[in-house]
Amino acid sequence: MRIVMRWQLIATLAMVLILGLIWGFHGAASALLGGFVSIVSAAAFAAVISRNRGSTAGGVLVTAIKAETVKIVLMISLLWLVMTLYKDVVAIGFIGTFVLTVLIFGMALFVTDDAKLARYR
Repeated sequence: MRIVMRWQLIATLAMVLILGLIWGFHGAASALLGGFVSIVSAAAFAAVISRNRGSTAGGVLVTAIKAETVKIVLMISLLWLVMTLYKDVVAIGFIGTFVLTVLIFGMALFVTDDAKLARYR
């Protein structure tokens, strides 16, 4: 998770720089908020997963569903808050950065822990 969240942060900072150059302060702030929504929800997902380890297949499934529910509810809430409270949001930058960082989170399945692999070789 740390590797994926690091990549989310890197993508967010890149979008902040790019959109800051294109749309100024509000473009940069919108990109930062879009990345923030995804990173915070990913952190909540990780917290639920790490706190509730299932010992059976059913327990693992319940934990995964809980974590996904927390992540989605948090995402929707934070998206709504930003869109309603930040009147000068650059919507395309906000949503674009959010979508990019969510896609990066989806790549977590493809990330391996090299330290674990080294032990098994």
